[in-house]
Amino acid sequence: MEVSTFAHSPRNGWSVPAFPSLDSDATLVAVFGASGRFDDPQAIAELLAAYPRACVVGCSTSGEIFDTSINDGSLSVAVCRFEGTALRSASAPVARAADSKDAGRHIGEALLAPDLRGVLVVSDGINVNGSALLQGLNAVLPPSVVVTGGLAGDGDRFQRTWVIHDRRLAQGFVSAVGFYGDRVHIGHGSKGGWDIFGPERIVTRSTDNVLFEIDGRPALGLYREYLGERAAGLPGTALLFPLALRLGRDDDKSLVRTILSIDEAAQSMTFAGDIPQGSLVRLMRANFDRLIDGASEAARLTTARSEGAAQSLAIAISCVGRRLVLGQRAEEEVEAAKDALPASARLVGFYSYGEISPYGTGRCDLHNQTMTLTNIEER
Repeated sequence: MEVSTFAHSPRNGWSVPAFPSLDSDATLVAVFGASGRFDDPQAIAELLAAYPRACVVGCSTSGEIFDTSINDGSLSVAVCRFEGTALRSASAPVARAADSKDAGRHIGEALLAPDLRGVLVVSDGINVNGSALLQGLNAVLPPSVVVTGGLAGDGDRFQRTWVIHDRRLAQGFVSAVGFYGDRVHIGHGSKGGWDIFGPERIVTRSTDNVLFEIDGRPALGLYREYLGERAAGLPGTALLFPLALRLGRDDDKSLVRTILSIDEAAQSMTFAGDIPQGSLVRLMRANFDRLIDGASEAARLTTARSEGAAQSLAIAISCVGRRLVLGQRAEEEVEAAKDALPASARLVGFYSYGEISPYGTGRCDLHNQTMTLTNIEER
């Protein structure tokens, strides 16, 4: 397995004098870039032209991660040629949230095979219901298949995102790559670091990922009370105060949900994933040190079973809310993650509207406000 990482900026161009000669049917190209690249795809076209045989996965971001740096308006690229691992790509349209489950099922069916070991998936970040997308994937793929990835970002604007579909930039799609064979090992880890505050409340009315009422009160009105002056900045300021979600009082698994949009007329909030009626929610707020420690712990979980390969590809996907909260300290969480990874790991990634990873083991979940890492290596 051979891995090369490099970057592109509009001002300085490519960070390498020439693209590494790694093209093959067993080559993965991962590229993450600003949403504005949709209007200026020339650099991505140059990249893909250099790797005509490779499987390609990529999406727009709320910030690009390259090694320990966070950039805007750039491209963060990894090219990885495997020795004993086969790759296959698949994609599906998701023009509206109601398409999400079918899109996940379609991708799962397209990639399913006895020797499938893992799936890296990126999705439109605006029109998708991430929970339903993963329900479709989980309905087809066995728990032994590691599924990780994230929802594309658009800074803090929530207006448009893109993914690479059929080797071009497209809106309204989900794209994935499957990894096959006994030699590939995919480690994963996902941690938050937010503090929970306030009482636990019951979701009394919701439909899929749209929340209407909490404790019998309009959800948006109650949320505004907690945000105070920050409520004027909704939905962007909601990234600073996500919800912790439990499906029931006996459930020890707490997922995090972030708002994508609000509806003033309906007094509702639309989230990146489902908020089931009858579930329990509490507000969360940032704890700077715990957020950074969470990134480090996610990296440790990712490599807990690593076999110390000569090279590996680490993909970091962190929520845009973490970046907004951490501000100038955001690079500290990337540095903390890199420090906990093997020295041989090459790190790229992006800030997202949702992170995909198993909660611990087994089937994948949708997370928000986490640092999620995937480490890919060959034995």
